[in-house]
Amino acid sequence: MYRFDVEKATKECIAWIRQFFEENGKGCNAVLGISGGKDSTIAATLCVAALGADRVIGVLMPNGEQPDIDCSYQICKHLGIRYYEINIKDCFDGLKNAIEGQMDISNQTVVNMAPRIRMTTVYAVSQSNNGRVVNTCNLSEDWVGYSTRYGDSVGDFSPLSHFTVQEVKEIGKYLGAPLNLIEKTPSDGLCGKTDEDNLGFTYAELDRYIRTGEIDNLEHKALIDRKHKLNLFKLKLMPSFDMGIEVAIPEE
Repeated sequence: MYRFDVEKATKECIAWIRQFFEENGKGCNAVLGISGGKDSTIAATLCVAALGADRVIGVLMPNGEQPDIDCSYQICKHLGIRYYEINIKDCFDGLKNAIEGQMDISNQTVVNMAPRIRMTTVYAVSQSNNGRVVNTCNLSEDWVGYSTRYGDSVGDFSPLSHFTVQEVKEIGKYLGAPLNLIEKTPSDGLCGKTDEDNLGFTYAELDRYIRTGEIDNLEHKALIDRKHKLNLFKLKLMPSFDMGIEVAIPEE
């Protein structure tokens, strides 16, 4: 029977983050978007445990008004990390208006614009602060493609992508992250619905299916399987044409 060892997983993840920076940016900072939800909260907490608060930078990115931005302030202050607040509304509105001046724009395009602009913002902050960008996606989201390609789906390293939602929560509790942020109802903050409303099933149901293969609702099983198959391309490198010509790499 599957059992998650939160202590072992947390310690190994912290060690992995340290090793990543030793190999891919010794002395660099971890930079991540802080939404105030559990994933950014726990990713930031792990990075602080691995690197220290002085090497973790949060980026708060409201699109105009953000009703729950107090949650973002809360985790930054709880961890004692430096943070920047950059409102993306002018950029979002400018780009949206420019595109709408040329063509009809779909609702899904509008929904996905914000996370793509936010990731551009995080990379701008990172590049100007000797940083490496933290991807905050978890296994459950990745399994069914619940992320925006070239938005929240990217980063330079990903501490949570092999943990389900329930496991991420356990790590947060083990590390003493604020309980209200760990248990906060997950929402993309884009379309006014919760994650589970958008998905059509609960994370608890999805997590159980991922780890044990067991699921009671066969309609939900079919939906999960369909989403997983359709969104596998998000987890793969971009396909490229290969002529089969060898690359000559000179010896050092």
